[in-house]
Amino acid sequence: MFKKKKIYFDHAGATPIDRKILKEMIFYEKEFFANPSAIYSIGVKTRDIIEQAREKIAKLINAHTDEIIFTGSGTESDALAILGVISNYELRIKNEKLQYKIPHIVTTKIEHPAVLENCKMLEDRGMVEVTYVSVDRNGILNLEEFEESLKESTVLVSVMYANNEIGTIEPIEEIAKILRRFRKGNVGHGLDGYPFFHTDACQAMNYLFTENIEKLGVDLMTFNSSKIYGPKGIGVLYKKRGITLSPVYRGGGQEFDLRPGTESVTLIKGISLALEKVNKIKKKESERLIKIRDYGIEKLLSHSNISGYKIILNGDREKRLANNINISIGGISSELLLIELSARGIFVSEKSACKSESDNKSHVIKAIRKICPKDGIEEGSIRISLGRCNKKSDIDVLYKELKKILEKYSQWTPLEVGRP
Repeated sequence: MFKKKKIYFDHAGATPIDRKILKEMIFYEKEFFANPSAIYSIGVKTRDIIEQAREKIAKLINAHTDEIIFTGSGTESDALAILGVISNYELRIKNEKLQYKIPHIVTTKIEHPAVLENCKMLEDRGMVEVTYVSVDRNGILNLEEFEESLKESTVLVSVMYANNEIGTIEPIEEIAKILRRFRKGNVGHGLDGYPFFHTDACQAMNYLFTENIEKLGVDLMTFNSSKIYGPKGIGVLYKKRGITLSPVYRGGGQEFDLRPGTESVTLIKGISLALEKVNKIKKKESERLIKIRDYGIEKLLSHSNISGYKIILNGDREKRLANNINISIGGISSELLLIELSARGIFVSEKSACKSESDNKSHVIKAIRKICPKDGIEEGSIRISLGRCNKKSDIDVLYKELKKILEKYSQWTPLEVGRP
């Protein structure tokens, strides 16, 4: 993808498309361009390809074909899950002539903006109450606080499977067990079936258990193609049978009338092929990347002893994604680190790509601890997310170049931060 001297460490932001998948997609783009809603032969064949891809994805996560909804992105899938649940709740209250209670959502302080911003939008409009559950210093959900936050009016719980910034893996199956107990005790107090459990699994699909959605215990699950070496512009929302959503907008009735608009057979074929390959190589690739990740963590943290800068790891050391390294360096800004590394052909990120243009500090780092040790002291946090193209030697190059950068700026680093 890049010249030999370039090192790409932002696979959590976007993965390069698999070349074999791209080649096959080009064929489908050329041959099956017809509208899949058309009833003539080419349209029918195009529809068949879409349904075959839907069936393949359903099989790969042990779901039913009618539980797979294609969207334009992971962000759209999150929005459809959240807005769709709340809209349908209000519709049920009206149709069943029940007493209205403002719906309650439970989520965490470290969710992706695609979840947090939609929750905040509904909250600002007075349409919902939202509880933002805390996480510990490693980014793990506080299960006791979570359980205590549930109440009769809770209609939706949204907790990400793995954090996009610090790589922390959340206890999804344990959360599902808590919710099953709560639903049993809540029968007769609210609408049956609530709260529904949604998880954003965009970062998890490459490395974590997703092969049996029933065992995972979620009702709604989001994932996208751009994180699994497939094409951009396509996402999936898994919606368990029996869960009813209201569409965010109306149109031609495509995707079970939940995501109207002419489907892209090329992108849908692409995500099905990408997920198929992920499931084939997941175990082996995870084991390979864990070795590189752990080597990288040890090597980068050793900079503290060499450079005098305070360098710490963000996120849990063990319960983290196979490809994630997130470190903070006291006394130097994230932006400066990114610019310097980029100039050396090394590409990392400072926080969620969806918020990269914002001036705000990372809400995830803020949630697990104070951003700055002292007022006026910068603290740069960078995310190094590994992928299929990375090798152990790439970490050595990163270490070498980071050492040069820290030496370069050491004369301007405050003594109380830069020296133990």
